Amino acid sequence: MATNKDEARFRDLHDRYQARILAYCLRRAPGSDAADAAADTFVVAWRRIGEIPAGEQALVWLYGVARKVLANHRRSLGRRRRLQDRLSGLPVDVMPAVDTLVIRKDESQELVDALGRLRRADQEVLRLVAWEELPRTDIALILGCSRDAVDQRFHRAIRRLSDQFKGSIAEHSPSTTLTEGAAS
Repeated sequence: MATNKDEARFRDLHDRYQARILAYCLRRAPGSDAADAAADTFVVAWRRIGEIPAGEQALVWLYGVARKVLANHRRSLGRRRRLQDRLSGLPVDVMPAVDTLVIRKDESQELVDALGRLRRADQEVLRLVAWEELPRTDIALILGCSRDAVDQRFHRAIRRLSDQFKGSIAEHSPSTTLTEGAAS
């Protein structure tokens, strides 16, 4: 919980350095992205108010945070662009048949369900690789392990997901249902 002293310090830091942090961000990113990055920098400052050094070193600390925030924004923008590129390559005017959509939706849900049945550690490594599209070295830093360990965890998680997914498909396949119905 923030104290009045923390609040006063934050206001002072914001009033003193906001224009300089915004200018720093504007020199590295377009207008609205720069404004978002500057705002995010001060969100981090508020959350970590007790870690900010005193005096002019506070500005150096804020520059360091702004640099990391901008890097995160650039990575996010890159992921967004890659997704747009992938989506732009898809035919827009060709609509799949309704039965194809139903099957895809069922399979997607079964895959999400299979992912949900995995251990949290397996889910996390799969999400970092597939959803966040992070390089293995970054994942290693996030998970606090070596890159080789990330590779091993990823391959094990893929195998477990595949087993879960295959089991889910087998449970719902027509041949299994017919066999179960004939046996009763």
